[in-house]
Amino acid sequence: MAESSVMRASARQSEQGASRQLLFCNAALLVLVVASAFAAIYSTHACRALYAQLQALESSQWYLHEDYGRLVLEQSTWASHYRVEKVARSDLGMTAPDLDLFKVVPQ
Repeated sequence: MAESSVMRASARQSEQGASRQLLFCNAALLVLVVASAFAAIYSTHACRALYAQLQALESSQWYLHEDYGRLVLEQSTWASHYRVEKVARSDLGMTAPDLDLFKVVPQ
């Protein structure tokens, strides 16, 4: 009988040890699941923030490209031959030289 009570006590201890081990395993898995959930939430938030930043940068790029197109058009307007000749004649008083004033220099 003494042996059977020792065996029962040993069985209870092993059951309690297995129960504790199972409890710790469940607690560790719960912590890992919660950590995984928080990591998924954080990565989703970061992805959305980066996408919003990307859209703001693309909008800025579109406005800058539009401004660049206007500036190129303005530059071509200011540098047109007709405007340069008009400014040279009206503001600077320049005229084309007479053909009599040309001198050909032999090489």
